[in-house]
Amino acid sequence: MRTTILATGIAAGALLIIGAAAPANAAEGDAQLSVLHAVPDVTVDVYVNDELTIDDFEPGSMGGPLALPAGTYSVAITASDAADASSPVIGPVDLALESGMNYTAVAHLGEDGTPTATLFTNDISTIAAGEGRLTVRHVAAAPAVDVLAGGTAVITGLTNPDEEILALPAGVVSASVAATGTTDPLIGPADVNVAEGVNTIAYAWGSLDDDNLALAVQTIEGLHSSPDSIPAGSAGLVATNKPFDATGIWVGASVLTLLVAAVAAVAVTRVKARA
Repeated sequence: MRTTILATGIAAGALLIIGAAAPANAAEGDAQLSVLHAVPDVTVDVYVNDELTIDDFEPGSMGGPLALPAGTYSVAITASDAADASSPVIGPVDLALESGMNYTAVAHLGEDGTPTATLFTNDISTIAAGEGRLTVRHVAAAPAVDVLAGGTAVITGLTNPDEEILALPAGVVSASVAATGTTDPLIGPADVNVAEGVNTIAYAWGSLDDDNLALAVQTIEGLHSSPDSIPAGSAGLVATNKPFDATGIWVGASVLTLLVAAVAAVAVTRVKARA
């Protein structure tokens, strides 16, 4: 379910290709890609095919989903104040996306605190009536954790960068994350809405030593029946380890601007203008 594709330095930024100018409308066979920037205190610029695609992309940001034609994208990562991609910190790196797949690329810290990146393949299989899917991913600089629901461990010994997937009756789950074998929450408790026909994906990210552990939540809808196209989704962020505030945590795909791709070139735009 996961493929770790980069492991050192600022490689954590190399998967942040969310501005790589997907077509305005998804085409048959496109891949869906969402991106979570979960490396604390690292702001980067991202270039795709030598064009500035994401300017000053900040930690804690989640974007997408984007519909991207299957193929390989050349990505270079620079310091946030670089004038161009001529002196990349990492890259160029060629990244391949397969047709019909749904991915989330997560730039995060390894258990030892080293920046890394993991490309997760999201489960978009059909969910039984009356149920939802809860996917929990450990992408924090922290040892193994347990996930508790109502004070009872439902996932044990989850290590970075692994995931566990649960099929649950639709409803609200009061969840928290604790060190394995303990019940004292490191994150939460937080009310997580496990909706019918939805894959709710929770990411524990940040650093235990730096006391900035946080929770990010992504949802992929339309799984209660056979979809007409690749299920997309939405994303939400929780910036601290406090309980969810449902009125303010969800952010939509307006994080990005999508442009129509030409046959032989990718039209790109900045997410925001340089300061």
